[in-house]
Amino acid sequence: MTQTTSRTPAGTKRPIAIAAAIVGLAVTLGACQHAADNSFALDAPADYRQRHPISVTEADRSIVVFVGRSRGGLTADQRASVIEMAGDWMREGTGAVTIDVPVDTPNARPAQESLREIQATFAAAGVPPRGMLVRKYHPDDPRMMPAIRVNYPKMKATAGPCGLWPDDLGPSIHNRAYIENQQYYNFGCANQRNLAAMVENPSDLVQPRAETPAYTSRRNIAFDKYRKGTTTATTYPESDRAKLSDTGK
Repeated sequence: MTQTTSRTPAGTKRPIAIAAAIVGLAVTLGACQHAADNSFALDAPADYRQRHPISVTEADRSIVVFVGRSRGGLTADQRASVIEMAGDWMREGTGAVTIDVPVDTPNARPAQESLREIQATFAAAGVPPRGMLVRKYHPDDPRMMPAIRVNYPKMKATAGPCGLWPDDLGPSIHNRAYIENQQYYNFGCANQRNLAAMVENPSDLVQPRAETPAYTSRRNIAFDKYRKGTTTATTYPESDRAKLSDTGK
C-alpha cells in the first residue's frame, strides 16, 4: 500500500514569499502616504481665519493694446482703458509703469504712434516721466498679433488655495473633525478667498485708515444753534414737502 502525502514543492515557496513581501510593502507605503496626506490637517488651526489666512502680496495690473498694421493711435475703447489705468496707478501703483512695445514687426511704426499717445495720456493723468519705463520686444510666435503690453505692480490680497480635502467628511474613526465635532479643513476657505478678491484696498485688512478732518463749518453752525437754545434739526419749507419727484420725467 502506497501512502500519499500533500506537500508544496520547494520551488513554489519563493514566489509566494515574494508576493507576500510585496503586499506587505504596499500596505506599509499606503499607511505612510495616508499619514503624510493628513499631517497638515492634524496641525491646522481650529479657526478658519488662521487656517486660511488672507495675505497681502504684490501683483501686476496689466492691459493689452492691439495695434493694426495701418492704423496708429488708440481707439476710443483703448483710450478709455488707458485713462482708467492711469488713474488707478495714481491711487494704487507701487512701482513704475512698464510699457512693452513690439519691434521689427509689420505694425512696428503704428505701435510707436500708439506708444506716444499712451505716454501722453499717462502724463496728463499725473504720472511723472520717471514713472514710465519703455521696453522693446520681438514676439517669439509669428502667428500671434504683436501688441503693446502695459502693466504696473500693485498690492493684492489673496487666500487659498481652496478645495483641499485631507479628511473624509463622513463618519469615520479616522476623521478627527467628525469625532471631535470640529470644522473640516476646507471650511471658510471660499469665504476668505472671495473677501480677498472683493476688497478694494488690501491694507484695510491689516489696519484701519486714518480719520479725515471734521467738517468744522457745519459743526460750528450746529453748536451755535445749540448755545442759543434753538433746534439743530434741518427745517424744510412746506412748499418743498409737497413737491413731487421728477424721477422718470
